[in-house]
Amino acid sequence: MAAQGSEQQQTRGGWRFLLRALGHRNYRLFFAGQSVSLIGTWLTRVATSWLVYRLSGSAMLLGVIGFCGQIPTFVLAPVAGVLVDRWNRHRLLVVTQVLAMLQSFALAVLALTGVITVWQIALLNVVQGLINAFDMPARQAFVVEMVDDRADLPNAIALNSTMFNGARLLGPSVAGALIAFVGEGGCFLIDGFSYLAVIVSLLAMRVALRQREQKRQHVLTELKEGFHYAFSFPPIRALLGMLALVSLMGMPFTVLMPVMASEILHGGPNTLGFLMAASGMGALCGALFLASRRTVRGFGGVIVAMASLFGVGLVAFSASRNVALSLVTMVVCGFGMMVTTAASNTVLQTIVEERMRGRLMSFYSMAFMGTAPFGSLLAGVLATHVGAPVTIAIGGGACLVGAALLRWKLPALREHVRPIYVRLGILPEVASGMQSEANRTGAAEN
Repeated sequence: MAAQGSEQQQTRGGWRFLLRALGHRNYRLFFAGQSVSLIGTWLTRVATSWLVYRLSGSAMLLGVIGFCGQIPTFVLAPVAGVLVDRWNRHRLLVVTQVLAMLQSFALAVLALTGVITVWQIALLNVVQGLINAFDMPARQAFVVEMVDDRADLPNAIALNSTMFNGARLLGPSVAGALIAFVGEGGCFLIDGFSYLAVIVSLLAMRVALRQREQKRQHVLTELKEGFHYAFSFPPIRALLGMLALVSLMGMPFTVLMPVMASEILHGGPNTLGFLMAASGMGALCGALFLASRRTVRGFGGVIVAMASLFGVGLVAFSASRNVALSLVTMVVCGFGMMVTTAASNTVLQTIVEERMRGRLMSFYSMAFMGTAPFGSLLAGVLATHVGAPVTIAIGGGACLVGAALLRWKLPALREHVRPIYVRLGILPEVASGMQSEANRTGAAEN
């Protein structure tokens, strides 16, 4: 009985450790509200891709629509990062969420009245992209303000990924059924109302006023400073480059998913939903894996391994002609993709100087989401000429090459990061060793 009680205590303790960032009130509110809103977001993503393909039957237009929704992030993210470092991030998030809600309602009205066209979807996707250009870096940078204890920051980032991919698991599978019953317009309407949850959670927070450490300079001066900071430091430059490659070549598999579901696997919207859900399940498992880790130490090797896994999964998915096998490969892709991006985010958020956080997160958004429109466009063009399976296989191969290059650079990158980890206490034994050496030197001098 005593052993059983001890085992139960350890299990409860393990779950508390896994969810430790939820001990912070503001983060707990954000997590609850965003969890609801993200399910609606995934409803809209699946419904939009299916609607575009139903209206046009064109893989090329799927790529164009993806380009329209993501290109504003690439163009505006650097300037948005400067403004995120200047403005109140909490208020900015309230504004972006309200605007995103109105965008979803506009899609719903057009779809439910039966007048929606592909160009209208493209235009509204551009509007959403403009909103995301400010929302993404603000949301990433705001995490540190919601978590009082910096030691819980990696866990909060991992739980963000858990939340995102939990919604990714549930949303697409529900969307497949909802499209059949209420149509794409019904999905857009549900998404619009789901934004109320995150808006209410943001308004319920108690956020301390953040003091800016330095005087404001011209926007372009601060932008130049941010670029120099990010791209002159090899670890940041390498991580952003890896993210950009994965986003450009690997992520567009989601754009081609309707083609794979209908033409290659001979399914319908339910098949599309199951494939997206399988990818979400893998990503959710990856997020839980990261949340269970106690430290960011060793994340360099994790990023290399998971980028390789993502590449292998894409190649396997491109070769599959069986639904069950495709679902398995999607789980592998989701796991590798999520851990690669979230682990990179965690390392970047750990090593960045606070005054540069908004700008670095804008570069993260630019690398992660900003290069995706070019990938979507490239995928649409390639799929038109060589087919969706070959296009996805090329993307998987590119991810494998990128992982190999990062593995080659890893020893040198670790030397750059080590002093930061020592200063933050992430490598306490090294810090202790340095202190002991200093004490011994001082004693010898005395």
